[in-house]
Amino acid sequence: MDETGKNCILFFVKYPEEGQVKTRLAAQLNEELAVELYRSFVLDLLSMLEQYGGQLQICFFPADSQGKFVKWLGNKYSYMPQRGEDLGQRMKNAFIHAFDQGLDRAILIGSDIPNLSSAIIAEAFSSLKTHDAVIGPAHDGGYYLLGFNRNAFLPGAFGGIEWSTDTVCTKTLRKLEDAGLGFHRLPELRDIDVLTDLEHLCMENRNSAFL
Repeated sequence: MDETGKNCILFFVKYPEEGQVKTRLAAQLNEELAVELYRSFVLDLLSMLEQYGGQLQICFFPADSQGKFVKWLGNKYSYMPQRGEDLGQRMKNAFIHAFDQGLDRAILIGSDIPNLSSAIIAEAFSSLKTHDAVIGPAHDGGYYLLGFNRNAFLPGAFGGIEWSTDTVCTKTLRKLEDAGLGFHRLPELRDIDVLTDLEHLCMENRNSAFL
């Protein structure tokens, strides 16, 4: 197995149904449009991730929705249900599964960061050659990417965090520091939760082929 083959991308995706994804954006637009935008984000990110290489694991939610995902995205992907009582447990268990498979490096990403690029993915994995962990801060105080080397994985990074708040990234960084882990910080990106985020996305990409 070459070096890229030892890398794993854990892609966290919710099944796109009204009332289940982008609920704050839906309240400002409408449910149908919010769901279609989320579907587009997922498909665009998948296209980018396929070009990167390495192992790609679609970590789907809810845990009983694999049939729906296969019908939507096809059977060429590797699927794994998100398991755990909250987001932290689900992320921790995804990393545990990846490292139990003998992989050396794993990064976890969300599915609502349209500006996430293959260059950032490459930077994340490259940084894990010299750092224990890597994190990509999000504009809202969370993070859009978290990664570890197998021998430096910190399960405690997911405990005692109030998810979906503006302190998630800060508290996670503190846990990495307290554990003595060396980490690389990626550029800050904006996830798409509200209409203002969508407006920023349009402005940032107005001169590109993105839109």
